[in-house]
Amino acid sequence: MQEVVKILLAEDDPNLGFIIKDNLSDKGFDVTHCTNGLDAERILYKEKFDLYLLDVMMPKKDGFTLAQEIREKKDDTPIIFLTAREMQEDKIRGFKLGADDYITKPFNFDELVMRMEAILKRTKSVIPEQKEFKIGKYILKTDELKLHLGEEVSSLTKKEAALLEFLAKHANQSVKREDMLLKIWKDDSYFAGRSMDVYITKLRKYLKDDDKVEIQNVHGVGFKLVINQPE
Repeated sequence: MQEVVKILLAEDDPNLGFIIKDNLSDKGFDVTHCTNGLDAERILYKEKFDLYLLDVMMPKKDGFTLAQEIREKKDDTPIIFLTAREMQEDKIRGFKLGADDYITKPFNFDELVMRMEAILKRTKSVIPEQKEFKIGKYILKTDELKLHLGEEVSSLTKKEAALLEFLAKHANQSVKREDMLLKIWKDDSYFAGRSMDVYITKLRKYLKDDDKVEIQNVHGVGFKLVINQPE
C-alpha cells in the first residue's frame, strides 16, 4: 500500500488556503490547513509531517518566526515559504532560516507541485501518485485501466489510459502534440502522430455520453480536454 505524504499548510487567506489544499489533495497529498502560525505550531508538534508550506505574513505568529522555532527544535522537515513579498532580503532571510524553497504569490500551481516533489525526492522515498481522475461524469482509474460512468465501466488499453490521464492532468489547458507523443509514445514521428490521432478518436467515443466533456483540436498546438462545470 502506498504511503501518503503529509503536508502542513499554514496560510491565513481562507480562499487561497482552500484552493491549495483542494488541489494538493487531488494530487494525492494529505493536507492539514491552518490559518495562523500559532495553530500550525500546535499541530506540527502533535503530528509528523513530511513538508511544511508556510505563508510568511500570518496573524499570531508569522512564517519566519515559526520556521526559526522549527529549526531551533532540530526539526529538519522541509519548509517552503509562500509569500507575496518579493524583496531580495526577505528571500535571503527565509533561506538563512533553513527554508528549502521560497515561492512568491501569485504562483503557478503546477510549479508549486514540481518544487514540492523535487524536495520530497531528496528527503522522502515515496511520492504520492494520483490514480483517480474526475472527468465530468466519468472517473478514470489509471491503476485499473478503467473508465467509470456510474455503473458502466469501459476497459482501456495502457496507451488509452495514459493519454486520457495526460489530458486530465492538464484539463482545460492546451497541450502540445509533441509533448504528448514524447511522454506516451517516446517518439514524435509522423507515424506516432497518426497513431495518437486514432487513440484520440477512441477516447472521444468513450467520453460521448457527457456533453460537458470534449477533447478539442487546438490548431497549430495539439489538444485540449475541456470539462465544463455544471450550471
